[in-house]
Amino acid sequence: MTTVLTGARKLAGVSLVALAVAVSSTPARANDPVAPSASTPTAGPTVSGRVYDATGAALPGARIVVEGTGAEATTNLQGEFAVAAPSADGDIALRIDYLGRDVLPYTVTAAERGRPAIITLPAAGAPGDIVVTGQSLLDNTARALNQMRQADNTVTILSSDAIGRFPDPNIAEALQRVAGVGIERDQGEGRYINVRGAPSEFSAVSVDGIQIPSVDPTTRAVDLDTLPSDIVGNIEVTKSLLPYQDADSISGAVNITTRSAFDRKGFALTGMGGMSYNQFGKGNDYRASGSISDRFGGDRQFGILLSGSYSKTDRQPDNVENTWAQTAAGLRVTETLFKDYRTRRTRVAGSGAFEWHPTDRTQLWVRGTYARFKDNEFRDRIGILWSEGTLAAGSTDTAATYTNTRVEKQIRHRAQVNEIWTATAGIEQRLGDGTVRLDGAYSESSQTYPRRDELLFRSTLRPTLSYDFGTSSDLPVYSLFTGNPHLQTGTYAFRENAYRSNTTKNDELTAALRIDLPVTTGSGTITFSSGGKYRERNILADEERFRDRRATAAPTRTLAGFLSDEESRNFDYALGNRIDGSLADAYFDATKAASERRLPQSLTADYTANEKVLGIFGMGKAELGRLTLIAGLRVETTDFRGTAPSVSRTGAITTALAKSGYTEFFPNLTVRQAFTPNLIGRFALSRAINRPNFPQIAPRVLETTEGNTVRAEFGNPDLQPTLSNNIDAGLEYYIRPLGLIAVNGFYKDLTDYRYTLTSTGTYLGVAGAILSRPVNAPEGKLYGVEVNWQQQLSFLPGALGGFGVFANYTYTQGDARFDDAFVGRRDFVLPGQSKHMWNASLFYERGPVNVRVAYTKRSDYLDEINADNATLDLYWEGRGQLDATASLQVLRGINLFFEGKNLTNSAGVRYFGQRTRVYEYEKFGYTLFGGVRVKL
Repeated sequence: MTTVLTGARKLAGVSLVALAVAVSSTPARANDPVAPSASTPTAGPTVSGRVYDATGAALPGARIVVEGTGAEATTNLQGEFAVAAPSADGDIALRIDYLGRDVLPYTVTAAERGRPAIITLPAAGAPGDIVVTGQSLLDNTARALNQMRQADNTVTILSSDAIGRFPDPNIAEALQRVAGVGIERDQGEGRYINVRGAPSEFSAVSVDGIQIPSVDPTTRAVDLDTLPSDIVGNIEVTKSLLPYQDADSISGAVNITTRSAFDRKGFALTGMGGMSYNQFGKGNDYRASGSISDRFGGDRQFGILLSGSYSKTDRQPDNVENTWAQTAAGLRVTETLFKDYRTRRTRVAGSGAFEWHPTDRTQLWVRGTYARFKDNEFRDRIGILWSEGTLAAGSTDTAATYTNTRVEKQIRHRAQVNEIWTATAGIEQRLGDGTVRLDGAYSESSQTYPRRDELLFRSTLRPTLSYDFGTSSDLPVYSLFTGNPHLQTGTYAFRENAYRSNTTKNDELTAALRIDLPVTTGSGTITFSSGGKYRERNILADEERFRDRRATAAPTRTLAGFLSDEESRNFDYALGNRIDGSLADAYFDATKAASERRLPQSLTADYTANEKVLGIFGMGKAELGRLTLIAGLRVETTDFRGTAPSVSRTGAITTALAKSGYTEFFPNLTVRQAFTPNLIGRFALSRAINRPNFPQIAPRVLETTEGNTVRAEFGNPDLQPTLSNNIDAGLEYYIRPLGLIAVNGFYKDLTDYRYTLTSTGTYLGVAGAILSRPVNAPEGKLYGVEVNWQQQLSFLPGALGGFGVFANYTYTQGDARFDDAFVGRRDFVLPGQSKHMWNASLFYERGPVNVRVAYTKRSDYLDEINADNATLDLYWEGRGQLDATASLQVLRGINLFFEGKNLTNSAGVRYFGQRTRVYEYEKFGYTLFGGVRVKL
């Protein structure tokens, strides 16, 4: 830690010295930008205004340049700007530079200098122009590229309408299109993100600048499948932090901006509705969303917005899982599970905002968001317990025969409900040349399981069964489906019922203050900023477990009495008939209250946690001609307290307590060099942190059982936060009329990187249990490069000018090193890190027609490390997916669209050590979706 602190102090010193030298030695040049963006105050007299397109939509990221002086500003999300004006009276000549449009000259007359200028960029309409209709995808691409061009640091922007042109129903899936972002899926749908090869919890997620807590009690990573993409105004992925930003995003921070009434001049209405067919499930999915907003008052200074979203999806993915373990004969399968899912997922979300802009110097707002995700799942499961039998002679690493095996059949009904809501209020006030901003927010997330009920039957037969992975490691040959002993329903007897009740509540209170003060010097303008943020988070995780194997718990029905007429099939494996869900629910409801509570399993997974983070920052932003230099320091103090019940072997219950506190320094030096208005170089030295997941440092144990496999996950109160010293550098060229070629590289020097190590041992008397515990690796590194190219090929002749490309590629590499070797291993690759990730899309847009074909792919990545045996490290196989979209503008503001998702029906695969030892093989099918969009 001493070395890290020394490095931080050196970086802080370098940052401050660089700022001082640049300010004192760099002369201002005529016609160079000398003023900050709209969000930053300007010294002296100013001219302000708003920039819109011909439809009345605000244009963010536009460069506003004052002729003669070269003073420059950038419009914010509402198209607002304030730029330093000449002191002399008279007209002011401006240039409005916006990618996708010709540079527009605009004159603010002497009479207009005292009030905001309303500037409208004319719509392009000639052949080959970018904007054809008010809903052009290219126009939405322009919004994103203009913001990225003008940003001080390295960011990637996704605009709402551009998101809507991909078949991406939630935020995670929308982010997979961003360079350097891979997603982790659940039943085919994106849930978590990996930015630049880092674990998902290394990226904080915020809504309107306020962090949202995770719904999952086991991680800080936010379940982004809870948040639909329909209510989004903008998504910003920050890959190099600035001092005013929270430091807890080592790989990249994601900020989701909701819509605002001030995004348009006046009334606005958008809507979407449609239905789909999915290959696996044969059911229809429904999605609908809408947003309405308006501005009112004498000067339209009030704005109100309401938006909502609803979706329902039915899925029946096919799934087979094989657990491998080390035996005396070598690595062999000890358990096989065939899982037949019937899943319905519904999402409901909404947002609202009330804003008041009484003058161009004062803004007040109140915003709120709500999202609810429900996963209602019935699962039939056939299990082969190879470990209950005896391994016959002659087995190999791909084929084996067991005598006296066990066969089980289980029905599970699980209903999971995630909820996230946020409420924010704030004021931004310009006082003289400075600006003061005050924010307050409360966010809350919860995860509950209204049902987590299981009924298990076990066959009295003890058949001799075999498996053979030699023909296919994905879908092996099982002799179970030759003799079909699993179809002899009369041989099944009641084994047990099991019930779980989980409740997790995670809330956070935030208060933030920021002050900006510009100072004009002989070399340019320096804006001094300072402020702080206080965050307090409380977590409550409560779990109850019940299980009953008594004869009195047995149902009055036999297994045959629970079966429906519906066939249960997994791939080509015939599993018999499905259990009737309504009959199973009736049994669950009748027996749940009498089931036996399990100790310590009902207690040791529980925990509470309280975390307080106070961050204070100071920074200077010097704009010196075409050079922007930012240097600053952020300091964050963290206080943590966690408790968990502890059950001794004698049954005595006590409360375990864990406490920790630390202060970390985060120096920052960021350089932006505009070689030309469209050729931008960036460089940054920064430092960031990732605090341990709450259950990792809470003094608790989480035990789960799947078939005969028992897992125990232990907390580690001595676990340290991961720190990273970062170097980022990039060069971006923005192509006119609309495009980008960019190369960005990064290097992260990691200290106390966290791993979850898995081993085999005894837990509560159960031998062969899988034991997991988080530990720190003293050192590690993560580095890579991103290449991005997107362009409309308007230089092609005639109709070919409607073609365009969107492509990016990311290479990442990394590892961590332990002090103590584990079974001869000291260096480990990083979990969640794919060496290769890429996106490629070909689109065509001309007149009312828009067509896009997109393919995304990431290579294999590590999921879990096994401390006992490297051949049992668990990996996710890399997965590619082909998607397609098309739309036709039928009337102004109305278009018909079609989407095809996962057209290749790509599988999700996990394997142990090498691809031939498949742990999980799952397919989800393709989805076809069609509907109508309205934008007025």
